[in-house]
Amino acid sequence: MRLLLVEDEADFASAIARGLRRQGHAVDVAATVAEAELKLATVEYDLLLLDWNLPDGAGIDVCRRVAYGEIDLFGPERPRVLMLTARDEVDDRVVGLDSGADDYLVKPFAFAELAARVRALLRRDEVASPVLQVGNLVLDPARFEAKQDGEVLDLTAKEFSLLHYFMANPGMVLSQETLLEHVWDEMADPFTNVVRVTISNLRRKLNDPSVVATVPGRGYRLVA
Repeated sequence: MRLLLVEDEADFASAIARGLRRQGHAVDVAATVAEAELKLATVEYDLLLLDWNLPDGAGIDVCRRVAYGEIDLFGPERPRVLMLTARDEVDDRVVGLDSGADDYLVKPFAFAELAARVRALLRRDEVASPVLQVGNLVLDPARFEAKQDGEVLDLTAKEFSLLHYFMANPGMVLSQETLLEHVWDEMADPFTNVVRVTISNLRRKLNDPSVVATVPGRGYRLVA
């Protein structure tokens, strides 16, 4: 999943982004309203983690404009919004939720709670059960567990995220650019072979590596 963290405290933002990447998410970071709006217009995000007080404006205004379609978004769907703020009054929470936030978390918070709330918000977009099954592959995002023929696969966070995206789009041909956009974040160098290497590593860990097929000149697809 691709996340955008909007936070102007650099050390705090770096720590949160690092922790979420270890959970398998692709995380971009913006420090201002202007930077956040630019990224929202050029990348499709699944979740927006938004501070209230920013150097050039209020995060709550960004939340409201995202909720009501007043900001140009790259993708067809608006991202879920999780407010991360030190404003802990009841009135502030009410304003945040009434402005379109899907959840509201007060600083300081435990990272484990943030990670759980992120997982819960992302699960809301699942059509049915969050557990995905394609052929003999079963993937449970909540448990961070993938199985093939009932056997648990020993995957890294990035391999798990890659398999998750393949299983969410079974049979579709996914280009390297599409995979970079949805599975990696802005830290990934598009001119490296990171996608090819990760797919190669994933195939080696699958009991049947042929389920991830190469489509010459176009990309890759998951074969049921």
